[in-house]
Amino acid sequence: MREKNIEGYLRDKVKAAGGMAYKFVSPGNAGVPDRIVLLPGGKVVFVELKAPGKKSTPLQEAQQRRIRALGFMVMVVDTRQGVDELLGGCLGG
Repeated sequence: MREKNIEGYLRDKVKAAGGMAYKFVSPGNAGVPDRIVLLPGGKVVFVELKAPGKKSTPLQEAQQRRIRALGFMVMVVDTRQGVDELLGGCLGG
């Protein structure tokens, strides 16, 4: 399974749940998460997508810590099951 397949799955599942999964690109801020997920009920989750078994780089981990320090949820997802768990946890399903 490739990262882009997991990203497509996330995008489709978020849309089916009534949310949006914006691609996140921030010029001058390398290492930001891949997607900003907006879910019903005002929930916001920053999602870093990885191929199965792959880990975030030190720069990505630093960006994740900065975002979490502001009170936002940041998740690293490397499987379709991880996408399902993320949405289940956020949407109570």
